[in-house]
Amino acid sequence: MTTINALDHEALSTMYSNLMEEYEAFKAKNLSLNMARGKPSPEQLDLSMDLLNKLDSLDVKDSIDIRNYGGLDGLTEMKELFAQLLQINTSEVIVGGNSSLSLMHDTISRALLKGVVDSDMPWVKAPKVKFLCPSPGYDRHFAICEMYDIEMITIDMLEDGPDMNQVEELVRNDDTIRGIWCVPKYSNPEGTTYSDEVVDRLANMETKAKDFRIFWDDAYTVHHLTDNPPVLKNILKACKDAGNPNRVFIFASTSKVTFPGSGVSVIAASEENIGFIKKQLAVQTIGADKINQLRHVRFLKDAENVKLHMKKHAEIVKPKFDLVLNKLESEFGNDNIASWGKPEGGYFISLNTLDGCATEVVRLASEAGVTLTGAGATYPYGKDPRDRNIRIAPTFPSLTELEAAMEVLCLCVKLASVKKLLG
Repeated sequence: MTTINALDHEALSTMYSNLMEEYEAFKAKNLSLNMARGKPSPEQLDLSMDLLNKLDSLDVKDSIDIRNYGGLDGLTEMKELFAQLLQINTSEVIVGGNSSLSLMHDTISRALLKGVVDSDMPWVKAPKVKFLCPSPGYDRHFAICEMYDIEMITIDMLEDGPDMNQVEELVRNDDTIRGIWCVPKYSNPEGTTYSDEVVDRLANMETKAKDFRIFWDDAYTVHHLTDNPPVLKNILKACKDAGNPNRVFIFASTSKVTFPGSGVSVIAASEENIGFIKKQLAVQTIGADKINQLRHVRFLKDAENVKLHMKKHAEIVKPKFDLVLNKLESEFGNDNIASWGKPEGGYFISLNTLDGCATEVVRLASEAGVTLTGAGATYPYGKDPRDRNIRIAPTFPSLTELEAAMEVLCLCVKLASVKKLLG
């Protein structure tokens, strides 16, 4: 079979005309399909409906009235559950509301205003604050930095995590670099799980800023698609072993485990970090929603039961990932106009087009009724230097909708690619 790349100008022109006819036919269907954000489907949300019926009693280990004020750092039972899932101690946990993103935002804002445990001054008083941003990465991390005028430095993502040669060189020589964003398990959107070597190098590296922090967004820690998922090395233990116990803040939540609108979040860190944060948090709140925490504990029970619950999620999600991957393989397996990741978990698939084509693909798809994450969103400042990365979010649409959306997406990739080759 002749690949698109090998076609001459005349053959490409003919192909472009034929593809445009197909495209106009899709536009005439007035589709309205969305693959822009990683949301659980209604079928996934239905898995947790029994969560709403778990308050036959309000008894808890702390012997407090959970309807009232108090419990700043969360119910003991909820801390114990998160400690099991993250393999840490309960004394290293603060339980929050439904959004780990809120915890990340607040941790950044408090560091800017008050510094962190090892700071000589609030970060905002420094001439400049910079963050390292492994990319493609999570747009909401970048949005926090952009809102607070934190300069972002793009770090290349490799097959085993961020390019540690880049990272180590930068943090060794620049004391304005105060942190790095990491999605270490099934990274958003690449689906990468950091290798043990990357975890160890992050924990051990020499940093010119003594209050440098790793923002470890472990959002997909239990979101597996296989029965033998990759194992992520414990970053908090690695930091302790390296003599840098305060280096990492770990974030996670139940938002895609139960209900995104009423999940439970967590920040985990060294006991010194936790004590420092609790003093500041006491001014901000008198405690998160303990009733919701109790419902979650009774529904999820323990780490083993969470594993069983997540297998039910995988039974719904994996066929969607398979559909996308099979479609990409059938359409582009013999061509060099696209490449993609094959994640073993998480919520996204990362698609790379030919350089300079992603913006055009997203535009064409939108005009045909398929909404994708904006081109460039997976890079700081929304600027993909090669204009090639597109994040696919397969979880929310039905299989029928997803199949139609992928037909349109693949057609748009071909159109944009042939147009570029003709140019």
